[in-house]
Order: sequence, then structure tokens, then C-alpha cells
Amino acid sequence: MSVLNALSVSRRPAAAFVVVGVFWGCFAAHVPVIKAQLGVNDAVFGLLLLGSATGLVSAMWLAPRADRVLGGRGMQVGVVFLSLAWLLPGWMTLPLLFAATMALVGLASGLLDVVMNARVSELEAKHDRPLMNANHAMFSVAYAAAAIVVSVTREMGLPPTPVFAAFSVLCILMVPFIRMDVTYVGAEDGYAGRYPLWPIVLCGAIVLVAFMSEATVEAWSALHVERTLGGGAAEGALGPAMLGLTMAVGRFSGQAIAERYREVVVVVVASLISASGAVIAAVAPTPLIAYLGFGILGLGVSVIGPMGLALVGKLVAPHLRTEAISRVAVIGFSGFFFAPMLMGLMSEAFGLRVAFAAVALLLISAVPLAMAVARLAPTGRAKVAA
Repeated sequence: MSVLNALSVSRRPAAAFVVVGVFWGCFAAHVPVIKAQLGVNDAVFGLLLLGSATGLVSAMWLAPRADRVLGGRGMQVGVVFLSLAWLLPGWMTLPLLFAATMALVGLASGLLDVVMNARVSELEAKHDRPLMNANHAMFSVAYAAAAIVVSVTREMGLPPTPVFAAFSVLCILMVPFIRMDVTYVGAEDGYAGRYPLWPIVLCGAIVLVAFMSEATVEAWSALHVERTLGGGAAEGALGPAMLGLTMAVGRFSGQAIAERYREVVVVVVASLISASGAVIAAVAPTPLIAYLGFGILGLGVSVIGPMGLALVGKLVAPHLRTEAISRVAVIGFSGFFFAPMLMGLMSEAFGLRVAFAAVALLLISAVPLAMAVARLAPTGRAKVAA
């Protein structure tokens, strides 16, 4: 019941999370088609995804100003922008044009990401309860649902463009329900102080590890199933779908866990669980075993990113919250795009099995980062001690 209540309290940003999840799930399941359409190898495809990283990083620095200008309509504008941007990449056949359209997607996705996470953090402060995991769970539900839909449309032979267009129409229809008024807090309200560098750096690094791992499975799981393990188109699309489903379960569970256990403990345990899933995916002899690995990875990694974003929102003064979340997002969300590039280079050199094994090592690195966060001086606004 606490999950349903959390979603009721944060229903407007939760709808924005659904929009972002729908499009990235659609893209992940279409990766084999888009890559073949471009006619490039793994390394080049990974480099092309740097286009979205460029747009994303730009968005993170622009987001606080855009948030001030747009106010209560920030999420609405972000949803429309993202829905229109995703109409372009699916029909690109020239690599450079694909990279340019992905830069536009990254810009739109980044702006909406920062604003919707800031709104959740504001609601957490207002209601004095964790809400981040429930909202990120809605991203995962939408991501999995879109990937499952694409597994059907790919078997039917539909190209990516009409599928993206259908999702765009559905998401734009949600715009009237996403407006949320904003209450801005000024430094004169008793929260002035030195800029919080270390909370941003450490929480950003935790989010980076989580989202790099998540992005790796999103972008390359379908190829791993189809190429390494000999699966069909529908079986390949079920790779990212399995990740989305288990991440949804993990985040809904994480909503309840976050109300009972300290964040650092949760991050450490989740990192070790997700690392074991990456190892299983790396050594899997069949698609079924790979799904098991993706599922365990999804269960663990699902709570790490939301915990990092929630932590920085609690560790900084209220008037710095949106800016701090945008800075953490610069570090963290860039993992969604740098990871596929690095994965492509590693896959080209050593194969996808080795690349997935490297993800396990990456996830383990979140353990010392979480312990470093626990050593931050208490602020009275976060339960971070181990």
C-alpha cells in the first residue's frame, strides 16, 4: 500500500518517468534493427551513441535555467520535446545523421530527466518520505512494456519509425496531466552555505555506476542474445524487456526498503547482487540463462541510481536541490550513453561475454563509493550512515 500511496503523491512526475521509459525501451529493443540499418560494426555504433551523450551533458547544464523559466510547465514541455525528437533516429541510414538525431534525443531526455527528478525530490522534502524508487519503477515498467510491444512488432516486420510515432502520439496525449506547480526556495530562507561539492561528486559517481550498467544491458542485451547465443528477433527483444521487468520489481520493492534501511547498506547489497547477475549473463550458454542474469542484474541495479539521486536531494540545502540534482545527473546520466560506446569498443576487441564481465567489476566499484558517502558529515537531512 505504501507504493501505491507514493505513486499517488507523485503521480505527475511518475507520468513523466513513464514517457522516458517508453521511448528508451522502444529504442533498446530496436537496437539490432537500427544497427543493421546503419551498416556499422559494434565499435562504430557505440561511438555514434556519443551523439546522445553530447546532447545529454548539454541538457544537464541547461536544465536548472530552463526549470526556472518554464516553472510548472517544465515537464510538459519536456514530454513534447522528447516525443518529437524520437521521431527522427529510427529512419536514419547515414551514421552521422543518426548521431545528430541522437544528440537531439539526448538533449530532450536530459532536460526532462533533471526536471522530473527535481520534482520528486521536492515532493520527498514536502512529505518527508522516500518517493524516488517508486517513480523510477514506473520508468522500468514502461521500458519493459515498450520492449515487449516491440518484440511483437519486430516479428510482424514493422520498421522502427511507425512504432516510435505511435508511442509519440500516446505520450503527447498525457501532457495535460503532467503539469506541476513549483515552490522555489531562496537562500535567504535559512539555508545559505558553501556549495556542496562532495555530495554531488560521490552521489554522482554512484548514479554513474548504476546507469552505466543499466545502459549496457539496454543497448547490448538484444545483440548478445541474438548474435552470441543464437536467439531470434523476439528472443533478442526480450533481453531488455527482462531487465525492465525485474528493475520494476526491484524499484517497487526498493520503495518499501528505503523506508526501513539506510541507503548505504542498500547500495552495497544491491551492487553485489547486480554484479552476480552480470557474471551470469556473461557466461550464459542459452538465452534462458542470459535472461536469468539480466533479471538478477536488474533487481540489484534498480535501486542504486534512485538512491544516489535521492541522497543528493537530502544532503544539499533546498535552494540548491535542482542545481545539485542536475550536476549529479551530468555525472550519472551520461553513463546511459558513454557505456554503450565503451561496450562497443570492448565487444569489438574481446566479444560481448568479456564486455558483460566488465560490467560486474564496474558494479562492485559502487561499494567503496557508498562507504565514502557514509563518511560525509551529518546534515540532519539524510540517513546515510552505515
